[in-house]
Amino acid sequence: MQNNTSKTVLAGLTYSEIEDFITGVGEPEFRARQLHQWLYQKPAVEFDKMTNLSKDFRKKLNDIAVITETKIIQKLTGKDGTIKYLIEYPDKNQVETVLMSYEKRPNLTACISTQIGCIMGCAFCATARQKFIRNLTAREIIEQLLIIQMDTGLLITNVVFMGQGEPLLNYDETIKATQIMNKDFEIGMRRITISTCGIVPNIYKLTELNRQLILAISLHAPDHELRKQIMPVENKYPIDEVIEALRFFTKKTGRRITVEYILIKDFNDSLEHAHKLNNLLKGLKYNINIIPFNPVAGCDFERPSREKVNKFREVLEQAFKKVTVRLEKGSDISAACGQLAGKIHDNTETFLYK
Repeated sequence: MQNNTSKTVLAGLTYSEIEDFITGVGEPEFRARQLHQWLYQKPAVEFDKMTNLSKDFRKKLNDIAVITETKIIQKLTGKDGTIKYLIEYPDKNQVETVLMSYEKRPNLTACISTQIGCIMGCAFCATARQKFIRNLTAREIIEQLLIIQMDTGLLITNVVFMGQGEPLLNYDETIKATQIMNKDFEIGMRRITISTCGIVPNIYKLTELNRQLILAISLHAPDHELRKQIMPVENKYPIDEVIEALRFFTKKTGRRITVEYILIKDFNDSLEHAHKLNNLLKGLKYNINIIPFNPVAGCDFERPSREKVNKFREVLEQAFKKVTVRLEKGSDISAACGQLAGKIHDNTETFLYK
């Protein structure tokens, strides 16, 4: 891709595209392998740091190419080590992306965004309060990983598409990005999770693709009437249709899905709700993540007590499924689930499924 100064942007290029670039500027093919490694496996921040390239070639690269034009506008580090980045693309649009680490696990997980703003309108989510502007390209999605790796010098091991936007409404670019993550970053497909509010046609489409990635469903209610109060998508794709699509996914792929359930005080956190959720999911292959509500500016919902969370979990465990209460990561820097918003000035509400 050419930028405004006619330099080639290398971020997001596949190995074959880097080969085409290298041979196109009169360099031998083996340079493609070297450059590819520096981009994705040795996250170099500039061409001059690519020490096994000749000085002349590094100078040529500085003249004809850039690694990325995406910039870090703000970087916040939470008490638990979570890092939240506000990054800006060349068109001045901004998104947030998060790096999470865990004390007892070697995983470095990037929570990435697929859209600038969001059109889904979920009542518990900060991003939903922002106007949808546009989809991100696969390159722009990939640049979030590169920015993290270049800034920290660390390699991402896991990716969750749980940042700003609905990944399955940006299906083609999201899938292209997962392919680059897998082949170029060498992140295993089983370490990539795509989360969706329930875009039923594209759940079927993803099923037919039959990749080994993890599908997560943002459910957050056990029935139609309750769900449509907080998730406008329920008006377009009712919960029964979503569950049917998930059954097709698990049967066709053999893959277990992850059910995400934000627990909101006095709304969806009763023992009756837990029993209804067990019945709704009966027969599915799944794990479930309980996510105690994280505060969002302008939202009146509250977080349930720890005792209520534990009782809810105990009922779900009666279905003999793996139930996890998600660790709260980065809430002190508004980087936890549902808190990402980015710097978007126009917050007009334009939801897709009113």
